[in-house]
Amino acid sequence: MKKYIIYLFAMTMSLCGLSSCSEETEEDTEFADWAVRNEQYLATIANDSLSQSGWQRIKKYSLGDAEGGVNDYVYVHRIAHYDLGVSKTGSPAFTDSVRVMYQGRLMPSASYPQGKFFDPGTAKGTFSVNTSSTARFLTSGVVVGFTTALQQMHVGDYWRIYIPSDMGYGASGSGTAIPGYSVLVFDLVLVDYSPVGQALDPWW
Repeated sequence: MKKYIIYLFAMTMSLCGLSSCSEETEEDTEFADWAVRNEQYLATIANDSLSQSGWQRIKKYSLGDAEGGVNDYVYVHRIAHYDLGVSKTGSPAFTDSVRVMYQGRLMPSASYPQGKFFDPGTAKGTFSVNTSSTARFLTSGVVVGFTTALQQMHVGDYWRIYIPSDMGYGASGSGTAIPGYSVLVFDLVLVDYSPVGQALDPWW
């Protein structure tokens, strides 16, 4: 009997590895049917963009005049517009540099009703323009959905953008933080932008 108990213990350890089986099961449950759930979530967001005020959809910049499907749009909820004291009236070009405030998360799930954060971005905890720092990068240097949104924003715009996986990290995801087929949700504020060869103004 003692040998049998030892055998069962050894088998359990070999199956579970260094982490507990319960932890693995919880993680599997959290992201079970993830592709289907994200597809359903995106469909709801797409419907909101047509039926509710304060929403818009932006077709992937590379499509031009071509027809787009549900996965070819970034869905935007316009939260606010701030006067940041930056005197620019247009929108960033593909080759421009931008200064932004942002934070990224996944779609809501059982353990993360607001969505699991995969990138805290420039925020200190909960996203707030009053406490966020800023980041600088090329408009073209991020995922297609992010680039698409930036090219339609004006300085001071605070948008919540929903990026289909086809315009994000696709079926493969990104590392352990972003599973494949994930809709990416970003809080995003455009602070400033500048063309090639012109430095961004200092930010305080």
